[in-house]
Amino acid sequence: MKFYNRNNISEISVMQPMGEISGFPVRPGLFDVNGTMVLAFGVNFTIHTHGGTSCELLLFHRGEEEPYAVLPFPDEYKIGDVYSMIVYDLDIEDFEYAYRIDGPYDPKRGLLFDKEKILLDPYARAVAGRRSWSEEKKGGYHARVVRNTFDWGEMPQSSRELNELIIYELHVRGFTKHESSGVKHKGTFAGLKEKIPYLKELGINAVELMPIFEFDENMSVREVNGQRLFDYWGYNTVCFFAPNANYTAADEFNHEGRELRELIKALHDNGIEVILDVVFNHTAEGNEMGPSFCFKGLDNNVYYMLTPDGNYYNFSGCGNTLNCNHPIVQQMILECLRYWTVSYRVDGFRFDLASILGRNEDGSPMNNPPLLRTLAYDPVLSRVKLIAEAWDAGGMYQVGSFPASMRWAEWNGRYRDSVRSFLKGDFSVSWDAAWRIAGSGDLYGEYSQDSSGAYAGYNSCINFLTCHDGFTLYDLYSYNEKHNEGNGWNNTDGSNDNRSWNCGAEGETNDPDVLKLRFQMIRNACAVLLASRGAPMFFAGDEFGNTQYGNNNCYCQDNEISWLDWRLLEKNRDLFEFFKFMIAYRKKHPVIRNKLPNAVCGMEPIHAHDVAAERTQLPRDARTFAISFAGYDTAKGEDDIVYIALNAYWEDVVITLPYLNGALSWYLSVNTTGDGHGRYCYPEGWEARIDHEFIMRPRSVAIFTARSSRM
Repeated sequence: MKFYNRNNISEISVMQPMGEISGFPVRPGLFDVNGTMVLAFGVNFTIHTHGGTSCELLLFHRGEEEPYAVLPFPDEYKIGDVYSMIVYDLDIEDFEYAYRIDGPYDPKRGLLFDKEKILLDPYARAVAGRRSWSEEKKGGYHARVVRNTFDWGEMPQSSRELNELIIYELHVRGFTKHESSGVKHKGTFAGLKEKIPYLKELGINAVELMPIFEFDENMSVREVNGQRLFDYWGYNTVCFFAPNANYTAADEFNHEGRELRELIKALHDNGIEVILDVVFNHTAEGNEMGPSFCFKGLDNNVYYMLTPDGNYYNFSGCGNTLNCNHPIVQQMILECLRYWTVSYRVDGFRFDLASILGRNEDGSPMNNPPLLRTLAYDPVLSRVKLIAEAWDAGGMYQVGSFPASMRWAEWNGRYRDSVRSFLKGDFSVSWDAAWRIAGSGDLYGEYSQDSSGAYAGYNSCINFLTCHDGFTLYDLYSYNEKHNEGNGWNNTDGSNDNRSWNCGAEGETNDPDVLKLRFQMIRNACAVLLASRGAPMFFAGDEFGNTQYGNNNCYCQDNEISWLDWRLLEKNRDLFEFFKFMIAYRKKHPVIRNKLPNAVCGMEPIHAHDVAAERTQLPRDARTFAISFAGYDTAKGEDDIVYIALNAYWEDVVITLPYLNGALSWYLSVNTTGDGHGRYCYPEGWEARIDHEFIMRPRSVAIFTARSSRM
C-alpha cells in the first residue's frame, strides 16, 4: 500500500485520491454518512463496529460469490469505531459489496466475530441477488449501491390527523397474486398500483403495507403434505433500509426502490396515505442456531439483548430481540425511519410488537424509554404517524398505557376483544364494548389535549376487529375454532382466543339461513367499526367476504389460503356496497371522528343508552345498547347527531330514541337486517323517518341520523 500526504490541503479540497489499496485509488471517506454514497469521482463506504478489531471491504462482480477485490481499511481510515473509505473509478452497475470484520470470539460474552464471515451492510439501500419468488438464494448477502434520481415534485406531506384515516391493511403479494386479481403485474408494487381505482371506489384513505423491507421467504422453507411453506408475511427482516426486491415487477439494478416510489406517489396523488408495518423487535438472524450475516458479526452484544451467559432473550417469539434502547441501535432505527420518511415519503409506521421498543438492555420494562421519546420528538418525524402494537411475546401488554402515548397511537386490542365478544352474544362485556365504541376515553383520555391543542384521545386509538394476525371477518363468523393444520404444527400455532362464532355450521356450508346470518354479522361488525370513535382499520378482502378457510395464522401460506380471491367481489357485491356506504357515512359525519362544539339542540357530546334512550346507565349485562354522538358542525352550520344501536340478543327488542328539540327528526340510515329487498343502508333523502320507537331485529345494528325534517 502507498499513501498520499493526508495533510495536503489542496488535494483534500478537490477530493483527490490519497492512497492505493489492492490496486484501487482511495482516500479516507465521509465518516458521518452511514452506508454508501455515490460521489462524482467514486463511492463512499462507511461502516462501524465497537468490538471489531479490523475491517475489510469486499467487491464482487454482479452475481458472483468470490470477491474480485478485498480492500482492508487502514488505521488511518478509522475515526472512533467508524471505518470510512472513498474508492475511486468504480462502476456501480458492475459490482456488489459486503464486509468482513475480525475480532474476539467469546460467545459467553456475546462476541461472535469471525473474519471469514461475509457481512451485509446494515445501512444497505438494496440487497443484491434478486431472484424469482421462492427461488432458493445462492451464497451470502451482498449489497448494491443505489442511485436515487426519483423526482417527487412539490408533493406536500399529508396533514391529515390520525382520526381522519380509514386504514386498509394489506399484503403486497397476496393482494394481487391470485389469477382473479386482473392485474398485469401480479403480486408486486406495480400490481398494487393497478388497483388504486378500486381503493378509491371503496373510499379508504390509508393503506398499511405488511412488511416490505428485504426479507428471505425461503429462510424457513419446509414442506407439509406436499405444499411448500414459506416466510410469506415477511416479519423476519434481512435489511431495514432496503425494499423487498421480490415485490418489484422488473429488475431495478442500482435504482432499487423506483417502483415502490412510483406506487407511493400514485397513492398520494389519489389521496391515499401509506403506512409501513416495520419490525424493529427482531431480525432474521434468529437464535443461537440461526445464521450470522449482519448484526451478529458486526457487534452481536450491541444489537441484541443477551442473557448473562450470552444467549438471546426472545421477547419477540422469533429467536432474538433487538436491543432497541442501546444508543447505537437507537441511532440506526432513527436514521432508518428518517430515510423512509424523506426518501420514500412514507406517512406513518406501525411498529410490530412495539412493547419491545420499551425494554431495557436486560429485558426489563423502562418507565421512559429513550427510543420512544427520540422518535416522538424527532423534527423530521414530527408529522409522521407512529402506531404501536402495544404488546410483545414476552407478556408485556400496554394497550392504553404505551409510553409517550400523547404522540404514539396504539392498535386497540381491547376494542377487538370486547366488541367481538359482545357482537357474538357475550353480554358480560357490554360496558367495555360501550367504552370502546365511544372512543376508549378510559384508555386514551377522551378530552385531554396535547401541546398542539389536538384531542389526544382521538389520535391515539386504532380500532380494529380483524388484521393479518387472526381470522378474516368472514371467517370470524364461519368458524368456532382455528383450522391451522396446513401450517404443520398440529394446529397448535395461532391464537386460541378468537371470540368467533360459526353461526351454526363450522366452515363452508350451503345452508341459506346460516349464510344469511353470517353476512348479517359481518355487516354488524362493519357498521360498528366505522361508526366508532377512533381510527378504524380492517383487513383487505373483508369488504367482499374473503376467507382463509379458518386458518388464523397464515404467515407461511403463499397460496390461495392467503391470496385475495377477487371473484368474491362480484359474488358478494352487496357486502362491498355496504362497506362503501359506511366509509362514506363516516366521512360525512365529523361527530363520529372527533369532538365538535356542543350541539345546539342540547344533546350531550357522547352518551351510552339503555334500551330506553333516557336511561343512560347500562346494566353490566346489557344485551342491547346505543351510543350517541352529538355536536355542532361549524362547516355546515348545523348539528351533527348520530345514534348507533346494537342488539346482540337473539330476539326482537323495542328501543326508544332520544327526544329531539327543535325541527330535528330521526332517520334510519343503516339497518343490518335489511328491508327484505336487499337494502341495508339508506342515503339522505331515502331514509325512513323514525318517530320514537324502533324494533331492533335479532342480532342487528341500526344507525340513526338526526336532521331537519324540512325537505
